[in-house]
Amino acid sequence: MLNAAHRGEAKASWQMAHQALEAHAKTRAQLDFAEGALLLSARQLEVHRHFGYGSFTEYVERLLGYAPRVTHDKLRVAEALQRLPETARGLQQGTVKYSHARELTRVATPETEEIWLKAASGRTVREVEKLVSGRRPGSLPGSPVERAQQRHVLRFDVSGETLASFRDAMAMLQREAGEHLDDDALLLLLARHVLGGPVDEGRASYQVALDVCEDCQRARQLADGELIDVSPTVHAMAHCDAQRLSDAHVGAPQHSPARATQAVPPAVRRAVLRRDRHCCRVPGCTHARFVDVHHVTAKADGGDHDAGNLITLCGAHHRAIHEGALLVMENERGLVFSHADGTPYGFAPSAASSLVQTGAFQALRGLGFREADVRRVLARALQDLELNVSLDHLLRWCLEGLTEGACQKAS
Repeated sequence: MLNAAHRGEAKASWQMAHQALEAHAKTRAQLDFAEGALLLSARQLEVHRHFGYGSFTEYVERLLGYAPRVTHDKLRVAEALQRLPETARGLQQGTVKYSHARELTRVATPETEEIWLKAASGRTVREVEKLVSGRRPGSLPGSPVERAQQRHVLRFDVSGETLASFRDAMAMLQREAGEHLDDDALLLLLARHVLGGPVDEGRASYQVALDVCEDCQRARQLADGELIDVSPTVHAMAHCDAQRLSDAHVGAPQHSPARATQAVPPAVRRAVLRRDRHCCRVPGCTHARFVDVHHVTAKADGGDHDAGNLITLCGAHHRAIHEGALLVMENERGLVFSHADGTPYGFAPSAASSLVQTGAFQALRGLGFREADVRRVLARALQDLELNVSLDHLLRWCLEGLTEGACQKAS
């Protein structure tokens, strides 16, 4: 048996180990915060160019050993922390774990930050992930979960050969895009490549089945015998370029099999692809396989299927437009692409402003406002409001403009 002195020594040892780990956890949080700030500064100064690296992600991978996905996630968190002072202070003081901050920055705004920090306190990382899943920036922990916005995790146990081939495929898609794509966009493109498209380029490249509720417009995709909720963005993309069954929606009476109709006439689709050289029109993008045709002005907003109103887009950029993260308009010089904050595409946008603008776009679309009306009111907001406007203020301003416009039309 251990005597009292030995028991006291053992107890002191485990206490010392625990205290050392506590101190390490605090130091690690502080280092994570400092690292994010350093990464932002290094990217702004384009440090990688002074060493001849082809990209900032390559520079970080060689210096710190981070994969591109990790680098982009750390930059995202660091940018978000610039507008979340309480979360940033918690990291600096070591009272907030980086894994918690990483998840909270997906949904917290300056107005809801304190509520989210309290809700995450005492929870495990997995619990915080579930708390955040299915919620948009500006929403609260107790707000209804949007099933189409919930994230799903894919895990595979593969051989070295499969892993190497998969990474080669991902790298090829990144090169074709000419810009960084996140995991979601990459896997979507990979899946669409595998699913393939019709031999006839006049036919829509969508090869998925969507069930759409006629009343609430809830869209679900049929996947291996199971209906999975998808976002309104997927529904909007399909409206641009898809084949339709007239009675293929939830709750509709099923009689004889409906004949598929092409949204864009095949001859027009072929002409648009030839004009655009089968390549995505976004500057710098080189994707030229399984592309979509997009309506610059939506049909519901007065647009038509004329070739002049149609452009070719890859799946990633098509989705970005319908999510509000990418803007496209036509003026006397032709098509103009810009980021959500109005910055010309390819130039450095304001991360905070872009996040607020995109969040407002998706929230207003979720309330049922037409895409063209939402784009117009957000364009006015960029001109009339300050760049660092909060999401809550922007939504109130837009709602006033949208409801006033509806009242004027009704009168």
